[in-house]
Amino acid sequence: MTDQALPMEEDRPVGQALRRGWRCRCPNCGSGPMLRGYLTVRDSCPVCNEELLHHRADDGPAYLTILIVGHLMAPMILWVFTHYRPDPWVLASVFSVGTVALSLFLLPRLKGAVVAIQWAKKMHGFGRNA
Repeated sequence: MTDQALPMEEDRPVGQALRRGWRCRCPNCGSGPMLRGYLTVRDSCPVCNEELLHHRADDGPAYLTILIVGHLMAPMILWVFTHYRPDPWVLASVFSVGTVALSLFLLPRLKGAVVAIQWAKKMHGFGRNA
């Protein structure tokens, strides 16, 4: 069988899927909500009926969140401490609130992005119906 005889699979746009996933929207249509609640991925999109139950996000979004938050906050803590010398309790209080807020902001968006990239790359059963 030659390459020309193989059926051509449509490529799914990865960048568009990532943007939609970041907004916690369906990677297929971009208008249906991907998440039900804070982190629970819907079984299917309520708008286009695209199946989303094939995702295997597992701990990936949590690791990415820790990686990003750690790489942003650690240099900021060092810079604030060396330039302003605040009391330790002020430094700990302000950066604890900032770390938790940034983590809560990033976690569902990164989960959406991970599910969207799996959808775009047809991983874990996302490409079966195509």
